[in-house]
Amino acid sequence: MTEYPKPDPAPLIAIVDDDNSLRSSAQMLVNSFGFRTEAFASAREVLNWPLLGDAACLILDVFMPGMNGLELQRQLGQTHPHIPIIFITAHAKEEDERHALRAGAVAMLRKPVADDVLFEALRRALDPESFGQSGSPAKNS
Repeated sequence: MTEYPKPDPAPLIAIVDDDNSLRSSAQMLVNSFGFRTEAFASAREVLNWPLLGDAACLILDVFMPGMNGLELQRQLGQTHPHIPIIFITAHAKEEDERHALRAGAVAMLRKPVADDVLFEALRRALDPESFGQSGSPAKNS
């Protein structure tokens, strides 16, 4: 297994996915990178989370019942614009991807996501200078 450098203090990453098994596996993976995590089954749950403003990054599914990930991104852009967003999806359309990236998402990754690809997206999300130097968000096509 790849050893990932452990950030100190560990940033708090919120994972929002309506699929329990995907949410759980993403949480275990992100924890293995050395981050603290909280996981949510819906956009509404994360919006009601008292620590939302403390989140260093959000990992969002695009398609969820109720408010989808793109709608959540739009709302957070008004209330918490400082929080970087990484999307992970199995079925996003190119139009959705373009919209998410134009609205400031760090990346739109395709499920299943390789560990190192997610780690790199998180590294860029947490290091805006590195993100700016790369020129554009990474995509896992």
